[in-house]
Amino acid sequence: MRKVNVLLVEDNEGDILLTQEAFEESKVQADLSVVRNGQEALDFLFKRKDYEDAQRPDIILLDINIPIYNGHEVLQQIKTDEQLKTIPVIMLTTSNNQEDVKKCYEQHCNTYIVKPLDMEEFLEVILKIDQFWLQLSVIPD
Repeated sequence: MRKVNVLLVEDNEGDILLTQEAFEESKVQADLSVVRNGQEALDFLFKRKDYEDAQRPDIILLDINIPIYNGHEVLQQIKTDEQLKTIPVIMLTTSNNQEDVKKCYEQHCNTYIVKPLDMEEFLEVILKIDQFWLQLSVIPD
């Protein structure tokens, strides 16, 4: 089984650490790359600037509330690009605003998950994402 490349687009250091911890506990061999704003996410995905050698992610965990370009703007760029649009994008955010939910699905996110505030619940969510998207689901190479 090959290693899965996961791109985490998140600016909250606590959530980054929890996500890294959850992936370390999981059964899947995953390389987790982290970028902290929308500009870095787009540079990573389009292999620009410091990310010319970046691996194409198999899955993207994308927060809405990130600096420079927000998650909606990043999602729109991903899902309108011929090379990137097949990458599953999981919106992982604190926003439970129905307008955000609707807009993300209109922009073709693959799923929308509201981050729990409790640390143990957050770890459980990451493990469930891992189980479903990286162990159960078949994703394109």
